[in-house]
Amino acid sequence: MLSFFTKPHLPVFIVDKNFILNALFKSTIYRHFCAGEDVREVKNTIINIKDMGFKGEVGVGVKELKEEGILPQEPTFHEGIEARRQGVLETASMLETGDFLALKFTGAGVGMKDALDTVCEKAMERKAGILINAEQQFVQPSINDIALSLMCRYNRGQAIVYNTYQAYLKSTPSTLGHLHCAKDEGFTIGVKLVRGFYMDSESRGLIHNTTQQTDDAYNNIKEGLLQRQYQDLRPDGFPKVDLFLATHNKQSALHAYQVQQQRAEAGLPLAKVQYGQLLGMADKVSCTLLQIAADPRANVPASPQVYKRLSWNTLGDCISYLFRRAVENRDAVMRTKIEYYALRKDVWRRTKKAIRLGVAGKY
Repeated sequence: MLSFFTKPHLPVFIVDKNFILNALFKSTIYRHFCAGEDVREVKNTIINIKDMGFKGEVGVGVKELKEEGILPQEPTFHEGIEARRQGVLETASMLETGDFLALKFTGAGVGMKDALDTVCEKAMERKAGILINAEQQFVQPSINDIALSLMCRYNRGQAIVYNTYQAYLKSTPSTLGHLHCAKDEGFTIGVKLVRGFYMDSESRGLIHNTTQQTDDAYNNIKEGLLQRQYQDLRPDGFPKVDLFLATHNKQSALHAYQVQQQRAEAGLPLAKVQYGQLLGMADKVSCTLLQIAADPRANVPASPQVYKRLSWNTLGDCISYLFRRAVENRDAVMRTKIEYYALRKDVWRRTKKAIRLGVAGKY
């Protein structure tokens, strides 16, 4: 259904112009998956999730200036590119200590280079972080170069800038040769590890043949970074790694925590590890990690920090975003449905129990 409203053929189906559709979508999927339309609404959402124990990962407004990976060249896009740059700076102003700002480079324009330094400096001042999104492989090498340059400049001590590495790509183990750069240059490498974003648009030959191969690649990379043994790098001289595990897979997340716990108990060096899921999705994973963090028996240095990815913009722009994320996260969407039905069943069970107790109390 969402695909129909992303490119409506008639004005009556444009959600930002149709009052009924706007009210319907905003009170349902928009409220569940998106943080708001403006700074005030986003800040309120951040307060709400932090009250629940989560930390915030704020994405720049989800409106995009490109189609199918083609960079805009026409002068008519200049105003939009400047708006994008201002949106980055506006989003950066929302950051608080421990928050993350997620950045997407494609379509941002050459003016973004100056904004990057400003954003990184703001993040350093506020003890926050920058997550650079992965993109399609025809632009990713340039993004990797920018990310390495920023990490070398700003990641002195703890990581401020994180680059994203996609486990579903066959080339990712070699791309993680970036660890050697971190070792040689003496900076902390920030690694955001994901399974992958662009399965429907990437060349099939670049991607692992099966889901299991992708899962194995994700877990092998994760294990190597946590154990400080990856490829030809050994614990002695292993670079400092700060790791952000973006995963909706409960087993992957819990295994990472168990490795951290074991290393903490053995007195071994620990990587800084954070866990992230999308707002409104994989709440069972997120809440399980929060319960572990709240357990007084948990080893504090290994205690998980859990983030929720917040995306914001107008309802019309977010409809397109929600459709893309639904396509990219089919398995996670199915798990969200399963969680919904499980919660609905439990609410109905409790309601019937309350009714029975109420009736019994009258006699």
